[in-house]
Amino acid sequence: MTVQENITGPLTTESGAPVADNQNSETAGAGGPVLIQDQHLIEKLAHFNRERIPERIVHARGAGAYGTFTLTRDVSRWTRAAFLSEVGKQTETFLRFSTVAGNLGSADAVRDPRGFALKFYTEDGNYDLVGNNTPVFFIKDAIKFPDFIHTQKRDPYTGSQEADNVWDFWGLSPESTHQVTWLFGDRGIPASYRHMNGYGSHTYQWNNAAGEVFWVKYHFKTDQGIKNLTSEEAAVLAGRDPDSHQRDLRESIERGDFPTWTVQVQIMPAEDAATYRFNPFDLTKVWPHEDYPPIEIGTLELNRNPRNIFAEVEQSIFSPAHLVPGIGPSPDKMLQGRLFAYGDAHRYRVGINADHLPVNRPHATEARTHGRDGVLYDGRHAGAKNYEPNSFGGPAQTDRPLWQPSAVSGVTGDHEAPSHAEDDDFVQAGTLYRLMSDEEKERLIANLAGFIAQVSRDDIAQRAIDNFRTADADYGKRLEAAVQALRS
Repeated sequence: MTVQENITGPLTTESGAPVADNQNSETAGAGGPVLIQDQHLIEKLAHFNRERIPERIVHARGAGAYGTFTLTRDVSRWTRAAFLSEVGKQTETFLRFSTVAGNLGSADAVRDPRGFALKFYTEDGNYDLVGNNTPVFFIKDAIKFPDFIHTQKRDPYTGSQEADNVWDFWGLSPESTHQVTWLFGDRGIPASYRHMNGYGSHTYQWNNAAGEVFWVKYHFKTDQGIKNLTSEEAAVLAGRDPDSHQRDLRESIERGDFPTWTVQVQIMPAEDAATYRFNPFDLTKVWPHEDYPPIEIGTLELNRNPRNIFAEVEQSIFSPAHLVPGIGPSPDKMLQGRLFAYGDAHRYRVGINADHLPVNRPHATEARTHGRDGVLYDGRHAGAKNYEPNSFGGPAQTDRPLWQPSAVSGVTGDHEAPSHAEDDDFVQAGTLYRLMSDEEKERLIANLAGFIAQVSRDDIAQRAIDNFRTADADYGKRLEAAVQALRS
């Protein structure tokens, strides 16, 4: 259906009947009670009551835009993905930015990770890369995700976010120390969506035509330059213009100032993974660039705004399980959990046929499934058979997996991830701290201390400080002094 900017002709009901009066309800005489037979009134009120779908539990507050990915380097030695097959090839994309913890009506300029969810409309189906503006995350196993998010959301008794909950969880989960250092540093509050990097964050599998396997991490480096807000600047902006980031993105595209990102990948031969100094599938760790230098492979440009925010941003769905031939998952335990959780969330939130919506369905090919019926089913299959195999010419399996199998061994159980030579929860947080300038360290300490000082229990505050001290002695010493000064 063609989207119309201006709809002309008589106003109608949802079934197409012309509306005689849209100003006055039908009543039993002048001044009398309203009649239930006024179906236009009933229809309008019933529709209005159902205009909103449940907001996302996380990443509720967001903005999006369409764009183009252009491949600038031959990567066929690493992957057989069709959209990465030829230098100069372009693929349509849709990118949704978001904050994580806030609700749909929250402000943009807050200290929070930013979602960076990118959909490639490829000829082999949609490929979703669901990442953030940080290369790491707070936890490494999806079983802890609901607990983590509960600490970031409103307390069930107070109805507010509570510093006790946040720091109690972070202090008892030392793996979060690296990401918390990112979050409370200068990049914790981007000046806009255009002025921040994006990362795939997880490790993914690339496999080539010969069946060789490589592990890969994605980086999207902003060509607008990194720009951030201080806590003080953000507090003013969030109060003055809660929609600041969404407005900036929309207006930049409207005036033809299309934001772009340089796309890079880090590539690890599969055989390196077992003996690498860090667990390469741990979401709380990065691969240092001196080990696997980023390789530039393309450019991402955003150049078209959605015409309707609800239809195209709020109802857009992304899932790391949306993969294409040549790309697959890794043993990353957070990624493994998200392969299920994202699709399940959207089936609940938008509906079982959310993939039929224009923003979600494939644009460069056609979905051919045997799934039928359910809310909003569009009848696309007509009278075709709804099972496989069948002898009526229906779609059938290809017998070629999207990705290469991974070897497994051992017994089932609730195992911790394998430990590598330099694996601990603090080493990379300490490295990140030492890379900062003195001014950056001062702002980091001030941001952390201001939040930790709100904790009501000394043991929770001390545990949090000790984690940073383990990452770097100077880090902990300065933070403890700053917290004591605020709490005294």
